[in-house]
Amino acid sequence: MGIIEEAHNVKFIGSGEKTIVLAHGFGTDQSVWKHLVPHLVDNYRVLLFDNMGAGTTNPDYFDSERYSTLDGYAYDVLAILEEFQVHSCIFVGHSLSSMVGAIASILRPDLFSKLIMVSASPKFLNTADYYGGFEREDIDQLCKAVESNYTAWCTGFAPLVVGGDMDSVAVQEFSRTLFNMRPDIAVSVLENILNYDLRHLLCRVTVPCHIIQSTKDLAVPVAVSGYLHRNLGGKSIVEVMPTEGHLPQLSSPEIVIPVLVRHIQHDIAD
Repeated sequence: MGIIEEAHNVKFIGSGEKTIVLAHGFGTDQSVWKHLVPHLVDNYRVLLFDNMGAGTTNPDYFDSERYSTLDGYAYDVLAILEEFQVHSCIFVGHSLSSMVGAIASILRPDLFSKLIMVSASPKFLNTADYYGGFEREDIDQLCKAVESNYTAWCTGFAPLVVGGDMDSVAVQEFSRTLFNMRPDIAVSVLENILNYDLRHLLCRVTVPCHIIQSTKDLAVPVAVSGYLHRNLGGKSIVEVMPTEGHLPQLSSPEIVIPVLVRHIQHDIAD
């Protein structure tokens, strides 16, 4: 097993001419795609991996400087594709990874036939000309809460983000993967996410983008999906689903999985 394969827990499942890369967001790991994978394996070669810093990865490999921007994650994606000789893929990214995919596609557009962005945001902080959903005070308080008591923060954060109570299976699943992260790494990654501004890069994304969004998402307002659609450099399409929460593939798989499969199968019409 090579270092890249081991470090990112890379797995291939299924068979087919086309490769689909499934990339998870903050606080989760590749298991967040468990409802989607069975619908793909008969027709596609599915590549699963864990972002560095996820609870399933070796924390000793996490370099806070490398991952202080999303570039580090994008370079990881490109390294994985190169290592396994993936010359073209459909990239499905959730939250953080949707923007990681965007950056990777700018660097190597030839490797991506399309991007499917789930719960994506290029910037979380509100400004005079942009609504990302968070005021500076909100972000500062959130980061302080994570630093002061990670366990208590996870317990309160999970149901808010997923959009359910602590008894729901989806909330319990997200809580499990969130608790698995080492607290100092979680703080570092979260501060990076909440403070990044990638709006200036959107015009350089020329790969077709399918933007999938929940009607109600605490982390990403619906208006953000429209902003992405208007500012991406290539063809794009938006679908707002009648779902609640930032991890709809976990909380509402009966709605989300058919939507994702449809966008994977069909390209944007000219």
